[in-house]
Amino acid sequence: MSDRFQQLLSSRPFLMADGATGTNLFAAGLMTGDAPEMWNFEHPERIEALHQSFVDAGADLFLTNSFGGTRYRLKLHNFQDRVREINREAARIGRRIADKAKQEKGRDVIVAGSMGPTGELYEPLGPLTIDDGANAFAEQARALAEGGVDVLWIETMSSKEEVTAAVKGAAVTGLPIVATCSFDTNGRTMMGLTPADFVAFVHELDPKPLAYGANCGVGAPDLAVTITQLAAAARPGDVIVAKGNCGIPYYEEGHIRYNGTPELMAEYARVVRDAGAKIVGGCCGTSPEHLQALRNSLDHHQPGEMPTVDNIVTRLGPITSKAAATLGQEQPGGGRRNRRRANGADPHPNF
Repeated sequence: MSDRFQQLLSSRPFLMADGATGTNLFAAGLMTGDAPEMWNFEHPERIEALHQSFVDAGADLFLTNSFGGTRYRLKLHNFQDRVREINREAARIGRRIADKAKQEKGRDVIVAGSMGPTGELYEPLGPLTIDDGANAFAEQARALAEGGVDVLWIETMSSKEEVTAAVKGAAVTGLPIVATCSFDTNGRTMMGLTPADFVAFVHELDPKPLAYGANCGVGAPDLAVTITQLAAAARPGDVIVAKGNCGIPYYEEGHIRYNGTPELMAEYARVVRDAGAKIVGGCCGTSPEHLQALRNSLDHHQPGEMPTVDNIVTRLGPITSKAAATLGQEQPGGGRRNRRRANGADPHPNF
């Protein structure tokens, strides 16, 4: 079992995670509809360059290019029989960059094996059982461990069933586990989980993830509100992860771009640290430039009082969903939207 992640986590007041994978790969030439994971073989130098750019920006950890690495997601590209080699190579590329940082700079950098959703619906809404999902995640997790990751990073989840399957699958390696959900439907995940629900559920998991939190979502202000909710429900010793999008997406000349500035991400970092996040990074749209601003902000910030919703709006801008208006209230999940994204019709969520 790798203990590098736990040692680094316990020795520092915070850790900075990386930025976006997909957004930056699109900028490097990835085409819509292509499998990003195949770039581990087709363009390994570009994956190395992306990881290196995050390390150069000050990241203490970065995620491997393996988000869609389960057999279910890879089946969309007819690569379901290449799970082991794809994930192992993603981890090996990451390991090379982390080892280089240690050898040349004396820096400890953590390689986190990214494990995203299967894209399938679980019983009773769909055909997939928890055991089916766990077997697929275990296949991916073993390959990531073989390639040398320090921690398995389960991300962009929306249902208890999938988190259960992912944690069960990841546990076969003995590696530390992190789990994050995307709260993007009026303050809930698409399958109806509130932040408080997620905290309670995390404490029921065996093994319990070493850290948990939120990634993706609908923008920095909403993510910050989610972090306050997670912190309000957290128990002593819990480690909270904040990995928010860089502003709001928009289309320009046929491409998805994000309107967040480096200054916005710097302020977002201060807000979520005030709210109690110990691991802070960016998700969709976050470039190395944004990450450098985030690093500078974290290095010079002493966490203050827990931010209120009004304070978050003042510092980061308006809440774009009903997250603030529905604090503490029960709201239904995303209905047809849930089914559309669960079946893989939407693009990679962590772009």
